[in-house]
Amino acid sequence: MSQSGSNKDVSEEHLPSERETARTGAVAPAADPFADPGLPPHKPRVQDIDERAAKRSERAVAFLFTLSMIATIAFIVAYVAVPVEKIIYVFPIGHISALNFALGLTLGVALFCIGAGAVHWARTLMSDVETPDERHPIEAPPEVRAKVMADFKQGAKESALGRRKLIRTTMFGALAMVPLSGVMLLGGLGPAPGTKLRHTLWAKGKLLVNVNTNEPLRPEDVVVGSLTFAQPEGLEEDQHEFQKEIAKAALMVVRLQPENIKDKRELDWSHEGIVAYSKICTHVGCPVSLYEQQTHHVLCPCHQSTFDLTDGGRVIFGPAGHALPQLRIGVNKDGYLEALGDFAEPVGPSFWERG
Repeated sequence: MSQSGSNKDVSEEHLPSERETARTGAVAPAADPFADPGLPPHKPRVQDIDERAAKRSERAVAFLFTLSMIATIAFIVAYVAVPVEKIIYVFPIGHISALNFALGLTLGVALFCIGAGAVHWARTLMSDVETPDERHPIEAPPEVRAKVMADFKQGAKESALGRRKLIRTTMFGALAMVPLSGVMLLGGLGPAPGTKLRHTLWAKGKLLVNVNTNEPLRPEDVVVGSLTFAQPEGLEEDQHEFQKEIAKAALMVVRLQPENIKDKRELDWSHEGIVAYSKICTHVGCPVSLYEQQTHHVLCPCHQSTFDLTDGGRVIFGPAGHALPQLRIGVNKDGYLEALGDFAEPVGPSFWERG
């Protein structure tokens, strides 16, 4: 006899009993694992049937978005007002920077509230009806595109974004203000360079000091065929800014025969054939340190950029894009070599403003 109300084709008498299954080891037939289980019946939420509950959810979402805006404003205030050097104690972390703590806390609250507001909005006010959709080929025929647009419009309608003006206004406000945090963080990249890339410690009257002896240079100290490295007077190795300043002010001093100098400006900026050029390669900033006495070429050992010191420091080989900047020099009343100004061009690798 078939079981009443059963949708199976197997009758009860054909099913093995538990005793027979235990004795013979037979296994009862299982349900089809590939059968479509279907969707459970949809249960409406309280917000779907009670507008007052929907209003409470709307206010909760708006509160989260508003809290995000307040946190963004607090981030900006903290960035401007909290001193960098201020240290606070936070249990159980310990002593940390007050600025880092304030920025992390406010930015975290701003981002969390936007996410929490969006999740609460979707779970309580947007439609939660599950709609199965058959898989389709990758290509999109016209009817599929039409269906996608229809689904998009339906989703937009069900989100109630047009009707829930309070949510829409506060959400747009929160999303618009959060990027301000990123704008403020740009200030943490360091001070604006201003004209620092265009100027060094060299100035009119600064003596050329031999980096090896730490003594001012006289013209007779520089002989033909030699390469002397110099730095501006007053720059000491124990100074805090030494590495940064020497990276721009390092100088090569070479004596040439005046008749070998091809560039007129180079001749005017020299003293008795003594020329001074930046030691910083114009490719990636390596120190130029190899000098060929016969050709008067200097070579950067990093990428073999080669410069002709008899022709305005012009590049004759290698990837460097510009000639070495020349320093105009002279002799003061005491007979020492001195700078007559700063470099006329920015020192070091090329940057976008350099012609």
